[in-house]
Amino acid sequence: MEPARIALLVKNPEDAWEGLRSALGLCLEGLTVDLFFIDCLAGPPPPHADEDFQETLEMLMDLGGQAFSNLPANREKWEGVTCFDLKTLAEKIKGCQMVVPF
Repeated sequence: MEPARIALLVKNPEDAWEGLRSALGLCLEGLTVDLFFIDCLAGPPPPHADEDFQETLEMLMDLGGQAFSNLPANREKWEGVTCFDLKTLAEKIKGCQMVVPF
């Protein structure tokens, strides 16, 4: 049986770091997570460096997680973030069994 796919939604930039870490933790538990940065720029809070955010994002992807955004700036800054318009993101979210607003 395939694990449930979870959509973790991040709408506030100040939640991006903890949202990413939560997504990684869920993947470590064997769940499949799609992380959505919606209308917010993703990045780490001080004192964390951009490298910390990128490394954590890469770990998420290594464990089968995915990251999406509707802002091209996130795709340009963070390797591995896929950019779609809101309509396409909504369709991807509908494909998940559980939706968690962060």
